[in-house]
Amino acid sequence: MCKGLATLPATCMKSAKDIKHKIGFLLHKPEVPPDKEQIKEKTNIAKRVSPADVEKWKLSFNNLMNSEAGRTVFTTFLKAEFSQENMEFWKACEKYKMSAPKSMAGKAKQIYDQYIAADALNEVNLDSATREETRQNLSNAGPFCFDNAQQKIFTLMEKDSYRRFLYSKLIQDLSLLPTTTTQLSALEKRGGMRGCSESGGA
Repeated sequence: MCKGLATLPATCMKSAKDIKHKIGFLLHKPEVPPDKEQIKEKTNIAKRVSPADVEKWKLSFNNLMNSEAGRTVFTTFLKAEFSQENMEFWKACEKYKMSAPKSMAGKAKQIYDQYIAADALNEVNLDSATREETRQNLSNAGPFCFDNAQQKIFTLMEKDSYRRFLYSKLIQDLSLLPTTTTQLSALEKRGGMRGCSESGGA
């Protein structure tokens, strides 16, 4: 007798979700010429990042996440891995905590529907117990409604994507980032950030 999805190994379930995320990303990706998109993103990042910043980000994931520029760079990497929904969810939770109490119920439902509900458009990878706990929290939505789920995604990014990020072409290029306008132009021409997807992104 078939016992359903419950009998499948956790690795199979994770692979299935990863495939769904990648397909969803491709279906909803804006129709922007890749070259122009890459150049714009590289230029914006180069203007905001110094090698000293990068060295701090290498020390710990907390340093990276506490930096607006760091989150922007990491999001670029997550996009190459088709897992930017993790950062989007984390940021949505941070913004939610600053909401007015009277608006929390509605915003909590929006976040749940977009990132946590089964078959959500930007579904993040959470265990069933955390999903259920968060669903129950909606009945009395407060500042801490998503704390457990947010921490699980933070840990997932730290233990998984962040480790690959440290060895990516993106972080290597930023470690050697030049600082003059002429050098930045040269970086763009040679595609200094191209290839960040080789390892897999305020």
